[in-house]
Amino acid sequence: MMIGMMEIPGYEGRPLVHQPELLDEPLFWPGHLYSCAHDEDTEELLFGADYDAAEEFHRELIEQAQWPVFTIPLTGGHLLHVVHRAWKDDPGVDYVLHHSSWKRALLLAKDDGHFMGPALSWPELLSATDNQLPGGSTADPDSRLLLLLPALGDDRAPEGVKCRLTTALAARTTVEDPERLAAALADGQGTTGPSRWTTKNGIRVDNGTHSYRNPSNNFALKPEDQARVSAAFLI
Repeated sequence: MMIGMMEIPGYEGRPLVHQPELLDEPLFWPGHLYSCAHDEDTEELLFGADYDAAEEFHRELIEQAQWPVFTIPLTGGHLLHVVHRAWKDDPGVDYVLHHSSWKRALLLAKDDGHFMGPALSWPELLSATDNQLPGGSTADPDSRLLLLLPALGDDRAPEGVKCRLTTALAARTTVEDPERLAAALADGQGTTGPSRWTTKNGIRVDNGTHSYRNPSNNFALKPEDQARVSAAFLI
């Protein structure tokens, strides 16, 4: 288990700290998945009777001095960091990819009031979920799946995704109807909704209008960085 203060190039001076124990707290997940609930019915399924307690838990989380970070190891020594930006006036979650040979980490998605993404296709998300690589904040595939879901956007869901989500929600949360919530979240396709992924010259890109991985956007990652991201997610 990884503990203590840490640094990510590009986040210097931020109070980053590994807090894997939060993943065992059922009240953590409604706040983390909130942006994936695209309508009131899905929000009700997500929060249920725990709404007030989950809201209080999230408020305390974003008001603390430290920024919780959860790390998922990827192929080739890459690390995907899920950073909970604990700013009271500008909270959010950043999905950041890094390798020890890079000078700066790459921001893949921002889950906040000005969402930027998606960062991941379904095959990439499931690859990170199931790679069984050691290290990081958790090897639990259910926790990894739920951690990465807000960064997803893919209109081609693999077979069995709703069952995977149902299992994860039943294991990590206290929602009353994990099967119905899983169906709603799978249909919602993360925070941005569906995105179309294609592969060009071995590099995976998408067509999201707010995506760093869409080369058509004027804020997109540089071509060499696009290639780095694709290489980190073997599918």
